[in-house]
Amino acid sequence: MKGIRSTTILAVRKNHITVMGGDGQVTLGSSVIKHSARKIRKLYKDSVLVGFAGSAADGLALMERLEGKLEEFRGNLLRACVELSKDWRMDRSLRRLEALLLVADRERMLLLSGNGDVIEPDEPVLAIGSGGDYARASALALYRNTDMSAEDIVRESLKIAGEICIYTNQSFIIEKLE
Repeated sequence: MKGIRSTTILAVRKNHITVMGGDGQVTLGSSVIKHSARKIRKLYKDSVLVGFAGSAADGLALMERLEGKLEEFRGNLLRACVELSKDWRMDRSLRRLEALLLVADRERMLLLSGNGDVIEPDEPVLAIGSGGDYARASALALYRNTDMSAEDIVRESLKIAGEICIYTNQSFIIEKLE
């Protein structure tokens, strides 16, 4: 999949609190179509956060499939993500979906792609989307060098990403698991 130019989704876990945030901008080519899209959802009895970057229809379809896998494996996040990733890579129709997922619960944080990737970061900071590298770099610096809360780190890092990335705006949706 070519570089996704679509959004910024960031997750940070600190002091046993997991926070995921994303901007609300939707672009079509070089035009902004919407400013307040919701790209983050809570799944499986509000115990899992999932955000997507890429095609909205594809991201939502993948979230729906992940929710089914979470039900099937009784909330076991790693198993559900591995099984979804296998389906995503092997199924002919799923293979065409153009999105990335960032998934987190109270213990794990994972990046899923259609290439079969299920990546858990070394530090509890992970981001996807066109502004993901900016948000992740900012969040890592704040995580390592300040006493800021996970929510404050996410908010400030998304703000910085929005100042740099033209596909990221300042309208944020932030969800938290305590």
